[in-house]
Amino acid sequence: MLIGYVRVSKADGSQTLAPQRDALLAAGVDASRIYEDLASGRHDARPGLTACLKALQPGNTLVLWKLDRLGRDLRHLVITAEALRERGIGLKVLTGAGAQIDTTTANGRLAFGIFAAFAEFERELIAERTQAGLAAARARGRMGGRPRKMDKATLAIAMAAMSDRNAIAADVARRLGMTTTTLYMYVNGDGTPKAPGQALLDGVPYRKERLQAA
Repeated sequence: MLIGYVRVSKADGSQTLAPQRDALLAAGVDASRIYEDLASGRHDARPGLTACLKALQPGNTLVLWKLDRLGRDLRHLVITAEALRERGIGLKVLTGAGAQIDTTTANGRLAFGIFAAFAEFERELIAERTQAGLAAARARGRMGGRPRKMDKATLAIAMAAMSDRNAIAADVARRLGMTTTTLYMYVNGDGTPKAPGQALLDGVPYRKERLQAA
């Protein structure tokens, strides 16, 4: 059975799902089995995708118009596709950069393997950049290990690492020797500082009362 998923990034009417739906219908997907979202690819809350993934059963194939409709980034795509494979579910992409992907065929699995290799390469680059930042901090006198509290050097590394859209917060926190909770206390997901982080950068004490008063 073919099950489709379509998505556009804007819900203001400037984008339409019609071209994607038409392509899926032409590929043999029944209209009643097409799930949809009006959300950014980087938005975690996508109820249509959640329902779609739950509806998929072993032997089904998930059909996409383009590969970028499914995931937030390459690594997320690979993880999602691998999870589908483990459940016995195929993945087929109709157009765009991933048009050769059809994990129900040998050639399609080979094409997806290339994407997976790039995702692994991307992950290693992120790890190398984080390690380079730690080395630079140690050269400035910070010996590493689990910090008792966030300092400016650690915060700078955390901000630089998190500014990479492919960064994984848990990996960054682990490499900096802190919990993910501590990391997110000071840094937003896009690498910008939160109020405690900005206070640390400014060299002023941070008090919750100041934020509440604002």
